[in-house]
Amino acid sequence: MTSFDIAVVGGGLAGCSAALHARLKGASVLLLERGRCGAQASGVNYGGVRQQGRHAAELPLACRSRQIWGRLAELVGTDCEFTATGHLKLARNDADMQSLLAYRDIARDYGIDLEILSAADLRSRYPYLAGGYSGASLCAADGQANPRLVAPAFARKAQELGVIVREQCELEQAEKVADGFRLSIKGETQPITACRLINSAGAWGARIARWFGDDVDEQVMAPNMCVTEPVAPLIGPNLGICGGSIYLRQTQNGSVVFGAGLGVADAGRLRARPLADVSMDAARAAIAIVPQLANVLVVRTWAGIEGRMPDGLPVVGRSPKTEGLFHAFGFSGHGFQLGPAVGAVLAELCLDDMSPTPIDGLSLTRFDPATSSAPASSI
Repeated sequence: MTSFDIAVVGGGLAGCSAALHARLKGASVLLLERGRCGAQASGVNYGGVRQQGRHAAELPLACRSRQIWGRLAELVGTDCEFTATGHLKLARNDADMQSLLAYRDIARDYGIDLEILSAADLRSRYPYLAGGYSGASLCAADGQANPRLVAPAFARKAQELGVIVREQCELEQAEKVADGFRLSIKGETQPITACRLINSAGAWGARIARWFGDDVDEQVMAPNMCVTEPVAPLIGPNLGICGGSIYLRQTQNGSVVFGAGLGVADAGRLRARPLADVSMDAARAAIAIVPQLANVLVVRTWAGIEGRMPDGLPVVGRSPKTEGLFHAFGFSGHGFQLGPAVGAVLAELCLDDMSPTPIDGLSLTRFDPATSSAPASSI
């Protein structure tokens, strides 16, 4: 029987970061991934590194994560194409502007600097935008990265430092035992034990949580994504709209990545696919923001499987029922930016029994009927 201080289930960005940070603190770590590290939601998302617009419960994590994004090259040996391009959230009307002003005050409490721009500012600074917007909020510190690179980079660095990374390795069952947890791997007869268990299994996180009596309603979603041919530099910051689902950015090679709406997800078969009509609607919405995209070719569409919680906020933290079990799943389509800090916090909770980063609003206990939960921000 092989034993570890910590076993991490799920090789997405949060899980790979947890494995790396736990190893940096001296723990023996096993990382189990059913497929390939970063192959699910962590590797097929939009790639936005955004603090702006998040629910207050996520902001401490978002701020800490932004610090980690800024030193990726030092931490994992590559910057994963992270660039602080800024994030511009457009207001459609005066009500949106009031929401942006109110959110600026919330963000300021967390040390996030948001610049409110008028309609005239938009015309002057971003002439490629369509007219008609009342203004916007700019978070200059936000940016973008290549999601296909990040989780694998964390996994490689963790492995270099001694983490046992097992891909194509499916956890069949886990149970609490006197000295921690016993894990059964599909197709293997020899169980593995770990003193602590991190459940970062994405859209399958609730299934693992239920093994230990942590019952929560996690649904699946498949964000519908598109990318264009490379074009000359056009779009500066990431673009989004108050209360809207369209988002777009231009990559270093000139391609424009955009997304809106949902494709089809089948978590049981590990399959997701985009929908043509959803992609067409997304293209129209992108053109409505940046008219010069009208004659640019879309070269690929895709979707990935993501877990979604009822209130749009992830579950991060201790199991309320099982000592030594920690959860991080249900990121509801906006976990990419948070992933590095989620891993760091989980490692601290496992090994130090505390973290300086508050995550109380993300606890599984918020779904207790006796506890009310706040909805995710729609800004």
